[in-house]
Amino acid sequence: MGRLWKSSDWNGFWALLADNLANLVIAAGVCKGVFNMPDEIVFGRILPGLGVSLVAGLSFYAYQGYKLGQKENREDVTALPYGISTPVLFIYLFGVLAPLYFGWLDQYGDQAALMAWQAGVAACFMGGAVECLGSLFGPTLKRITPRAGMLGTLAGIALVYIATVPLASILEHPLVGLPALGIVLAGLIAGLRLPFGLPAGLVAIVLGSAIGLATGAATIDTTWRPSLHVPLPVVGDIIQGFQLLLSKPEILAVVLPIEIYNFIETMNNVESAEAAGDAYPVRTCQVADGAGTMIGALFGSTFPTTVYIGHPAYKRLGSRLGYAAAVGLVSLFVAVTGLHAFFYKLIPTSAVAPLLVFVGTVIVGQAFSESPRRHGVAVAFAMLCHVSNLLVTNINGVLQVHDLPNDEALLSKLAGQGIHWAGHQTMALGAIVSGLIWGAIVAYLIDHKVARAAGFAFAGGLLTLFGVIHGPTLGFYPNSIALGYALLGGVILLFSGAESVLEDTAQS
Repeated sequence: MGRLWKSSDWNGFWALLADNLANLVIAAGVCKGVFNMPDEIVFGRILPGLGVSLVAGLSFYAYQGYKLGQKENREDVTALPYGISTPVLFIYLFGVLAPLYFGWLDQYGDQAALMAWQAGVAACFMGGAVECLGSLFGPTLKRITPRAGMLGTLAGIALVYIATVPLASILEHPLVGLPALGIVLAGLIAGLRLPFGLPAGLVAIVLGSAIGLATGAATIDTTWRPSLHVPLPVVGDIIQGFQLLLSKPEILAVVLPIEIYNFIETMNNVESAEAAGDAYPVRTCQVADGAGTMIGALFGSTFPTTVYIGHPAYKRLGSRLGYAAAVGLVSLFVAVTGLHAFFYKLIPTSAVAPLLVFVGTVIVGQAFSESPRRHGVAVAFAMLCHVSNLLVTNINGVLQVHDLPNDEALLSKLAGQGIHWAGHQTMALGAIVSGLIWGAIVAYLIDHKVARAAGFAFAGGLLTLFGVIHGPTLGFYPNSIALGYALLGGVILLFSGAESVLEDTAQS
């Protein structure tokens, strides 16, 4: 192996750092602004805990990349990116911390914020343990699931949340976002060399920030002063948190499915890396994700961390090993000094968004290019649930802003406008798992492997029955959707031994 840091690591460094810093800012903003958590919890416990988790996980994955390079005598290995999964962040904020805080607010007043944090840390620690347990059957699930299902459901997340949402923020502030996007399109997607070999990601952020300062979209916070928050273990708070969770067992029905989502996302991301040329052991990665989450919880974090989506994009950027370790170290430094608040005002979101658009579009492209050509339709099927997830998220936001009830009258009005709200809600719940299942069903049918396709349909019915997919929480849901999956599997089995009426594409 050559040097651990290469000049091309800068592009990946800025892209991954921007993504993680954005999530740090979101976490801090909601915990303070919505849950009224005091500074000593938000800046003294949660952010330093996240910093510890990030430096531990990213350093481990840089080391894993180093070992892979030595084993295969290669210098082009790219470390797996790692961080705070944005969908999981929001679920922990509003599906775990929000019910805890508001459930205790009337009875305990100001003490509710501390109690919510303690229970949230315990939930995070428990979630990490679930991630580790996923390693017991992760390799088997990876082996039996077609690549179209695994990469397709990742592509759905990438399309709606990593590409479309940031692109919308670019067009909200086009004077800042579009010039930065131009740098990213030319330097990262087209591969054109910038003057003096400058990294396109850094140039895009600097240009966007400069225009932001000139137009008022960004400011230099002259009141900011550094502060030191040393990460400290919070074992006593975790124990207290587990005791508090005993009075809120319904929170476990949120934690368990989201952690199932997490270890499946890890499996899919490892498959994505393998498709790009870097084969990492999925079991090791799932254990590492769980361990990183538990380490963060031990130091006060309430949010799980995981292998990030986007390895192929970082590989295309020329990033190798150093970018990951550097992001971990800088994230920890930012978390313990409070520097994120300064960056938040200096760097407009629309200046960072082009890097996310790049990552998202590369992931979508990879899902099609690295799956068998004949499975293109299967990839598309796997993406559909995530479109519904975005629609539901946005419409829910509108309902909350206008304080509208989500009742039958509203459903009827929405249906009158051609908005199939109930259907979209069903599709959105457990989207990463249901997307994987749909992609697998279609891919196996295309390959005329009828029994395997039916098996995934029956699995979809079983997961629906217990609320893992298409349900608001874990539970028992003997509904028409579960029955529908069973009927789907039965219909598929009717085609056992049927001859194809299409041109044979088995090798395409």
